[in-house]
Amino acid sequence: QVQLVESGGGLVQAGGSLRLSCAASGIVFRVYRMGWYRQAPGKVRELVARIGSDGSTNYADSVKGRFTISRDNAKNTVSLQMNSLTPDDTAVYYCNAVRFSGDYWGQGTQVTVSS
Repeated sequence: QVQLVESGGGLVQAGGSLRLSCAASGIVFRVYRMGWYRQAPGKVRELVARIGSDGSTNYADSVKGRFTISRDNAKNTVSLQMNSLTPDDTAVYYCNAVRFSGDYWGQGTQVTVSS
């Protein structure tokens, strides 16, 4: 059974930082592309950042220079360091694991940035 469990969300003031983590089980973690997506109320889910099995990264333009995605294949975890947060970053953040053999999602963690 595949499980992706996010943690680290919460309430933070604008300009602050949060670090999200996602612990994966039930998959061969190192071969999966891992990503963070977010969905704000009334909006579609959007890509925030992703990291390939080779360590290559992609970021949404809106978070470049502020967010950093990383993975630890020994611990089966992917993290998202979020700095200089703004109210526009308020959303539910989801962890994603994808490969040709499967596409899996976590339950999400709420991030709220107050102005």
